[in-house]
Amino acid sequence: MNRLTWNPLNEAQREVALTRPVQTVAAKTRAAVAALLDAVRQRGDAALREITARFDGVELESFLVTAEEFAAAEAAVAPDLRLAMAQAAQRIEAFHRAGMGKPYSVETAPGVVCERMIRPIGRVGLYVPAGTAPLPSTALMLGVPARLAGCCEVTLCTPPRKDGGVDPSVLVAARLTGVSKVFKLGGAQAIAAMAFGTGSVPRCDKLFGPGNSFVTEAKQQVAQQGLTAIDMPAGPSEVLVIADAGANPAFVAADLLSQAEHGPDSQALLLSDSAELIDRVEEEVARQLASLPRAAIAEKALASSRLILVETLPQAFEISNRYAPEHLILALRAPRDWLDQVEAAGSVFLGDYTPEALGDYCSGTNHVLPTSGAARAYSGVSVASFQNHVSVQSASAEGIRSIGECAYLMARAEGLDAHANAVALRMEAVS
Repeated sequence: MNRLTWNPLNEAQREVALTRPVQTVAAKTRAAVAALLDAVRQRGDAALREITARFDGVELESFLVTAEEFAAAEAAVAPDLRLAMAQAAQRIEAFHRAGMGKPYSVETAPGVVCERMIRPIGRVGLYVPAGTAPLPSTALMLGVPARLAGCCEVTLCTPPRKDGGVDPSVLVAARLTGVSKVFKLGGAQAIAAMAFGTGSVPRCDKLFGPGNSFVTEAKQQVAQQGLTAIDMPAGPSEVLVIADAGANPAFVAADLLSQAEHGPDSQALLLSDSAELIDRVEEEVARQLASLPRAAIAEKALASSRLILVETLPQAFEISNRYAPEHLILALRAPRDWLDQVEAAGSVFLGDYTPEALGDYCSGTNHVLPTSGAARAYSGVSVASFQNHVSVQSASAEGIRSIGECAYLMARAEGLDAHANAVALRMEAVS
């Protein structure tokens, strides 16, 4: 990990210090993704088979997971893991159910009633990555709120293994949330299939899920083309830790490594006002890294990660808000006291005993979060992400008398005479 002291850096150097690794390959990624999308748009399932063979190393005649494969997955997953996933699903449901919006109605003027209806999005597509490791937890994070929202058609895509199957734990997790339509498709090609629709994969109205830079770029391109909506830019994982001198260096190092092992384009940042803590964390990172099975992946991510010495903790929060991390860990002595300083973050973890891994799996919050600075404007997935909020208004004769003149005057001021006339005719009718 690169060590930096923030104050001596000029603005250009600070910008480089907070640059995410994926940003350096964006142009190449955009071109490659555009080519993949075009191939799937033009040739549908045939292109999917060719791309899957090229990138996943397996030739598939059918992408749809069969009932027999679901049954085999149930038998293959250890009972303790299945129980853990079921318990996680229950906590995810409890948290998301508590935050569900409700329809409402209000009389804004005599005879004028405004309402909001909530309707599920009809056809949603869920993407569950499995590039360097299968992520059954993502199936839970997406499937549970989709079910709570009441979406009637849910499609899930996840990359196939070399043997042509899908990781059993992903299938069991999908089943736990009520999702039964699963396709063996990964990467940008999976996003293309759900956005365009093919002979076998249904077209979806909105796409959800994290992924690598190719998946994120594919989601953004299909959204820009008006083909489908997306949840957010949710690309390579990242964590920023703000730690004081009292933080446990082993805990902090473990949190940094837990993000670094996601993939070579992940990033981990530590901001601290204690040079001694940074020294000890650096030692711990090296010690723990040596025993990790995914050390080679983590090492690549650590090459673009940072240990940054700041002058004060308030300065650390200024830097964090500028970076807008997906995950923000406050390894501080009184972490809740600092929450008001947080302006932009996907999810916040308070104190020494709240590792980011709890949010990844089973605390109940959602781990599908905005990355690459998108936390400045986007929020993590919730039940509302799977719903449309439709406004309704009704005016009686009393209502048009109450507010008609207001609308008439504003329409005239904007030079929209047909608008004004639509109101004036009704005002005359009830006068």
